[in-house]
Amino acid sequence: MRSQKWRVGILLFDDVEVLDFAGPFEVFSVTSTKKEQKPFEVTTVSETGEMVAARNGLRVQPDYSFENAPQFDILVVPGGAGARNREINNERVIQWIANEMKSVRLMTSVCTGALLLAKAGLLENRKCTTHWASLKRLKEEFPGTKVQQGVKFVDEGDIITSGGISAGINMAFHIVGKLLDQEVVQETARRMEYDLC
Repeated sequence: MRSQKWRVGILLFDDVEVLDFAGPFEVFSVTSTKKEQKPFEVTTVSETGEMVAARNGLRVQPDYSFENAPQFDILVVPGGAGARNREINNERVIQWIANEMKSVRLMTSVCTGALLLAKAGLLENRKCTTHWASLKRLKEEFPGTKVQQGVKFVDEGDIITSGGISAGINMAFHIVGKLLDQEVVQETARRMEYDLC
């Protein structure tokens, strides 16, 4: 098993869906190896680094802004009303995501975060998924995508997209297994009392 530490960055913005970012945050944060090593360093980042008002009013203080964020190994792009209604038209955010793709090992999305990846040009000719209510929009606005239905997540190697909200947890467990092993996945799920079936 590798002893490497992966730096996980989770993008935040106003009206981000809470479980979209909090689910993966929890999985990566509580994961530990047999030697009690923490293989993931999880932090949050937003465009300005200022306080974010997530969906339904939860206020979250990001760790970094785009200017001072470190280089991430894994980037999680969540969804929610903020993603599909505003950030998809925020050129600075879209360009930042596109630039991050050049250096991350894994680019991931939860829910309608897939729309932001598609807008950044990252899902062209790729299999992908999103929240069931936005599958049609993803297909219509980005016809070059190969949208998959009825799945929790789609792994295309360096890009992994997941369905709505809680599906981000399934995706995060998949990444733990991809980078570490299934024993660590099972122990993390047990710690969280999460049913992987």
